[in-house]
Amino acid sequence: MKAKTFIELAALSASLYAISKETHLLEKLKDLSEKGKNSINDFMSEKITDENGNEVPFTEKLLLKAKEAQEELETKIGEMIAAFYEKVNIAHTDKLKTLEDQLEEVNRNLALAEARINQLESKG
Repeated sequence: MKAKTFIELAALSASLYAISKETHLLEKLKDLSEKGKNSINDFMSEKITDENGNEVPFTEKLLLKAKEAQEELETKIGEMIAAFYEKVNIAHTDKLKTLEDQLEEVNRNLALAEARINQLESKG
């Protein structure tokens, strides 16, 4: 696989990751708004306490929920990217390293063969 193609695929996967991240966030916001006033009131009245037993303020509750959603989103996106790579059958970096090593070995052998040919030509 050419380096340019690999870079293009990496850029494509990064773009897909960003798009899916934004799409998922919009879907979460849409779902939250569809739940309506009762769901939001339930969330507001939910009692979350810290390790000292004090009730956590609304902003901290909101941040906790956002962090939970972010972790869930990252897990799902990771699964999607893994499935994408599996479908496209992209060579892993260790395979690329193996191919680079093999190419270097072939280049060394070619240089040795050329040197031998030149030596034989100069003798003959």
